[in-house]
Amino acid sequence: MITIDFDVIVFKEDNTYVAYCPELDISSCGNNVEHSKEMLKTAVRLFLEEAEKMGTVENILEEARYINNSSGRWIPPRLIATEQVSL
Repeated sequence: MITIDFDVIVFKEDNTYVAYCPELDISSCGNNVEHSKEMLKTAVRLFLEEAEKMGTVENILEEARYINNSSGRWIPPRLIATEQVSL
């Protein structure tokens, strides 16, 4: 399987913790922060495995603005800031 980096944003919905990967638009949930992050890793791994089987993983990562560095690792666009804004 390919090697990639990705950001994780965790938020709480009622009693559930949701872990979200904005680069790939994948999320998962768990009973606590660590559990939700582990579940997200599993979801991303399964997604990438299926994309590799279909031969589309490189296209998907390029569309998501990933860059394949000299060591073969896929680097995501950097998440610079998050904040809560009110209107």
